[in-house]
Amino acid sequence: MQPVWIEAVEPAVLKATGAPALDEVSGDRLRYWGSSEVWRLSYGLRSVIVKRGSDAQSTEGMAYEQYVRPLRLPAPELIELVRLDGAVLLVMEDVGWVTLEQEPSLDGFLAAIALLAEIRSVEVDGPSEFGAGRLAELAAEVSSGRQGWVEDSALGSSADLVERVETRLRPAVDELHRLVRPAVVHGDYVGKNLVTDGKRWTPVDWPLTYLAPQLPDLYTLTREAVALGHDRDGLVARYCEAAEADRDLVERQVLIGGCGFTLRALAWVIEEGVHTVPSSKTWIDPLLEELDGLLEQL
Repeated sequence: MQPVWIEAVEPAVLKATGAPALDEVSGDRLRYWGSSEVWRLSYGLRSVIVKRGSDAQSTEGMAYEQYVRPLRLPAPELIELVRLDGAVLLVMEDVGWVTLEQEPSLDGFLAAIALLAEIRSVEVDGPSEFGAGRLAELAAEVSSGRQGWVEDSALGSSADLVERVETRLRPAVDELHRLVRPAVVHGDYVGKNLVTDGKRWTPVDWPLTYLAPQLPDLYTLTREAVALGHDRDGLVARYCEAAEADRDLVERQVLIGGCGFTLRALAWVIEEGVHTVPSSKTWIDPLLEELDGLLEQL
């Protein structure tokens, strides 16, 4: 079984797997999620990952060109890239069969923490792409409630959300930008996007990558780990040790990063998710409550 769009990357698939013809290649769909579809294509012992991304997921090719390749980030090798009908098709190295979501061990989370510290240590030459102005834009998008779903929320009225972002979050973000240089943010650093071959861990799915001093990646990873019963304190301490970073500053980066993550997630759900993933409408209230709690800590 294979999707018809695989034919657009047939030469790269055959070369990478060594298969004589596409009908000799076996296909296993790993993910089908609104704007993203991911397959493992195998021939004998050789396999590749093929992904079709649209909407927000269509930027992964640009992320590879702008960040992953020039900075030599620990990501799957990009073998082929084809842009087709408003979507991007990527043929990538197969870096493993098990994700941290499938086997959420403490050792796995600790390894992911160390890997994140490695990513954040890469020196970058460029300005932050997620400053206070961007956060204000997201707050405005969310508060407008284009589908009318966020008026009676944990954050009160739309005007309340914008005001709290302006009075609480903006000053904190501006101060952080004065203290810390921008570094790479994966943008979706969670268990389903961390893959192991039994020897090493590799982050996959890079379309949301940007530069910023915040630490939303550590926020999302520890958020998931705590939900599974792991101790947050030990995970953050491991990051501070691996990154040789001050704990108080890291906590500030994580808190501000969490605000940005929730705002970004809310904006995506309201503008795109409700159309591509209808069930995401149920995420709005929990995300608003989460954002409320984070803003209270600033």
